[in-house]
Amino acid sequence: MPGAEKLGPDSLDGLVLVSNPAVTPDGRYILYTAARVSLATDSYESSILAVKVDSGEQIVLQSGPRDSCPVPSPDGRRYVFARKVEQRDRRGNKLPGIELRLASLDAPGASQLIARVEGIVSLSWSPDSRRLAAALPMGRPDEDVKEIETLPVWFNGKGFVYKTRIEPFIIDVDSGIMERIELGLNWLQVSDVAWSPDGKKIAISVAADMLRPYLLDVYVYDVENGEAHVVAQGLRGYGELAWSPDSKLLAYLGHRGERGFSSHQKIMLLNPETGGLECLTCSLDRNAVNTVNSDVRFRSCLKKLQWTIRGIYFLVSDSGRVILYRVQPGMEPEPVLDPGEAVVDEFSASRDGSIIAYTLMTPVDPKELYLYRGMEARRLTRHTEAWKRRYKLAQPRRFSFRASDGATVEGWVLPPPEGVEQRGWVLYIHGGPKTMWGYGFMHEFHVLSNAGYTVVYVNPRGSDGYSEDFADIRCRYGERDYMDLMEAVDYVVKQLGLPKSRAAVMGGSYGGFMTNWVIGHTSFFRAAVTMRGISNWISMYGTTDIGWYFVEDQLCCTPWRRSDLCWEKSPLRYADRIETPTLIIHSNEDYRCWLDQALQLYTALKLRGVETKLAIFPGENHDLSRSGKPRHRVKRLQLILDWLNKHIPGARNED
Repeated sequence: MPGAEKLGPDSLDGLVLVSNPAVTPDGRYILYTAARVSLATDSYESSILAVKVDSGEQIVLQSGPRDSCPVPSPDGRRYVFARKVEQRDRRGNKLPGIELRLASLDAPGASQLIARVEGIVSLSWSPDSRRLAAALPMGRPDEDVKEIETLPVWFNGKGFVYKTRIEPFIIDVDSGIMERIELGLNWLQVSDVAWSPDGKKIAISVAADMLRPYLLDVYVYDVENGEAHVVAQGLRGYGELAWSPDSKLLAYLGHRGERGFSSHQKIMLLNPETGGLECLTCSLDRNAVNTVNSDVRFRSCLKKLQWTIRGIYFLVSDSGRVILYRVQPGMEPEPVLDPGEAVVDEFSASRDGSIIAYTLMTPVDPKELYLYRGMEARRLTRHTEAWKRRYKLAQPRRFSFRASDGATVEGWVLPPPEGVEQRGWVLYIHGGPKTMWGYGFMHEFHVLSNAGYTVVYVNPRGSDGYSEDFADIRCRYGERDYMDLMEAVDYVVKQLGLPKSRAAVMGGSYGGFMTNWVIGHTSFFRAAVTMRGISNWISMYGTTDIGWYFVEDQLCCTPWRRSDLCWEKSPLRYADRIETPTLIIHSNEDYRCWLDQALQLYTALKLRGVETKLAIFPGENHDLSRSGKPRHRVKRLQLILDWLNKHIPGARNED
């Protein structure tokens, strides 16, 4: 019977993750990636497909099993893509793990190797469809003894990067000849490259200060004479670039750091001739990028902004939704596609802006491919329909309340689906902190819901989706954000009738920090699950890939300057107050919140006699719950359920 199965941890098996909706510039085809989660192979088996816009016919372009990231050429005839490989040379040395390949839309299955690379940061076609501007990682760590003289030492998801520079290149796609673009920098990490429509220039955003890698400069490289010059310095943010159709202006996705890492990403208009910079989206007071949380995404190489003859297109995070916007220089930004209680997750537009391909998800619908044309939206794929028909998926309910300082705080409650016994409830805290809960699909939430737990998820101060002032909790972690969460707890207990004695708290990253903070400041919860979290800001500062500048910005301290503040904001300081049984989950290659954070908390709780368990996942990083090995993801979910089932009483008449 449809919808009769319980959605458990192993329900990940067979789920298809749709990503990278890339429309050809002429608007004839939409290329995308479909990745199937496979427990049998413990992998994501990905292939590249295309949809003919006029007929809806689907074509398998590359059958995988590890093909992704199609980027169509301007003439609409060819595309490049990434193929993940595991190869070694004759001496047994590991070769670069990504093949950049070229293929034709007219010859499904065929492709030719362009280059073997360590990774792909950014790609941009030349307007004649013969060359690529590319930002590629170069350099490898020492095989044996690591001799290190640079920062960062390692980076999450990449490993040791102390010898890695992300450099700009021009690649001839037919011959594979690569020409390095020289910027005259001793240290550089390129964020983005963009080839101008007239073919004469390449814009490059690059970090050139090793100690302050969050500062970005913008260069313009003259393709004809091989000279590059700086047109803007000291910017921040994503650093993504897009040329105007006449090749005279640049759109820049980022900010000036007005509120440090709490600043919204904005669309900035940059004049390369004068260096003038103008904010086009400041009146929105919303983040011009998608920050909704979801665990059903796959690799994508799409740009986050695109400049067509109809304007600059970009996404906006707003109160749990993600909306497609457009802005023209000199005009106010306007919504183009508002999906309601849903999320436009990625997009691309044809050259004239008349056709937009995008992926969309809701709390009960994983991502699928859609087409927007002539003011009408049409769904093009149904990869997840069979999977969804197997399970009962509950619909979350939105709630909001007025916090004690008068601000409105928003949240959602996901109950167990009809017929599933209610065991208790979980306050689930998101990471970031500048991300948001909302209308994204969370497989993990449905696992908890199907196990009988109500899931409560809230956007406290520090979250995205609202004003910059709402998001800015620098120097004040554990203060207003903690109050918002506990006032949300009061609300759901009093107004929604959730039982006091059957509550748990959990979260990852910043959510792990806040879980640790919560159990050190209240004994309200019967169980806690802290994942990839932070317990000590002093050690966090010097061990993680972004610690030395993120901690200083967000906590306003360094270990040798205001160490008292670092320690005051560290959950480990309050370990002697913790009574809550706590499950600690961490990955041994998490270089964002290094393993020491879990070990310190685990040791403290064990010494104090608090019931605790530490689960360390080998070979995984900070993104275990979103892109880890499928079997590890299933194991992680089962550990969480076992812990909750052990510590949350199941009787319905306790309260």
